[in-house]
Amino acid sequence: MNPTPPSDTEERAMRHALSLASNGPATGVNPRVGCVILRGDGSIAAEGWHRGAGTPHAEVDALARLAPGEAAGLTAVVTLEPCNHHGRTGPCSEALLDAGVARVVFSVDDPGEHSAGGAERLAEAGVAVVSGVLVDEGTEFLRRWLTSERLRRPFVTVKWASSLDGRVAAADGSSRWITGTAARQHVHEQRAAHDAILVGTGTVLADDPSLTARGDAGELLPHQPRPVIVGERAVPRDASILRHPRGTIELRTRDLEKALGELYADEIRSVFVEGGPTIATELVRLGLADDILVYLAPTLIGGPRLALGDVGVRSIDDQQRLRVMSVTPLGDDLAILARTQSGSS
Repeated sequence: MNPTPPSDTEERAMRHALSLASNGPATGVNPRVGCVILRGDGSIAAEGWHRGAGTPHAEVDALARLAPGEAAGLTAVVTLEPCNHHGRTGPCSEALLDAGVARVVFSVDDPGEHSAGGAERLAEAGVAVVSGVLVDEGTEFLRRWLTSERLRRPFVTVKWASSLDGRVAAADGSSRWITGTAARQHVHEQRAAHDAILVGTGTVLADDPSLTARGDAGELLPHQPRPVIVGERAVPRDASILRHPRGTIELRTRDLEKALGELYADEIRSVFVEGGPTIATELVRLGLADDILVYLAPTLIGGPRLALGDVGVRSIDDQQRLRVMSVTPLGDDLAILARTQSGSS
């Protein structure tokens, strides 16, 4: 698979390809991919990236910027293994072969059940294939999508806002507002960064949320997550969530593994969970949470309303250790993003 090691020029091109990939949509069924076509002298002949489902993949986007025959003998540097299947578009492996590319350098293996195998197809046709270039950076960049493809369920971010003593509400159930305006706006941005936002029927009945992603002035952000309601209780037909501009998914089940499987089948690859302690506890207990996002306010509440219930920890040796990825000040509050074992790259 690796006829010669990657050159310094190819590694630089891979970093550029990762930057190009970030231009693509962070949500949706497809991964964000970038591609750079290199000439023999190391200069860039063309570059491209994937702009979302139904649009040309990064390799095809880059090749389209060259004249017919111009790619012959050149090197394609791609952040993800070229696909090898017919979906909404054709196989990138065949596009590279048809263009006469002599060498393909990529970062991350494609774990897709149907899309993998492009590297093998290229190598069998005589193309020099180099894999695993800047694989740590590439894997981290594609973490959500890779986790979803590996586990066959959406990537799950569980969010809550709490006091310093871990309370999400006062004893009477009131919780508006524990955090300040900057933290609440950050929540809207995180909603917009996911395919779907999930709550239980209890949250819908108690709070009547709209679950839209809004800007500072209350305007709808360009990307709206699909609202998902999980639970067996009926939702009032006049509930605000049922007027969501994307339409609402109602899953009449308490089985969260089944619910996530149905969402994956519906091409949802990331879910932002705002469903309260009951759903958060169950997702953590079952090992279905990949990221934990906690908005921590410098306040004390006390009482019984904890962020999590029983997650199966019987002794201190059983505690679930997380890896803190970032701590972001938001006014007087902090946003703490932690990674679980299931969400590790």
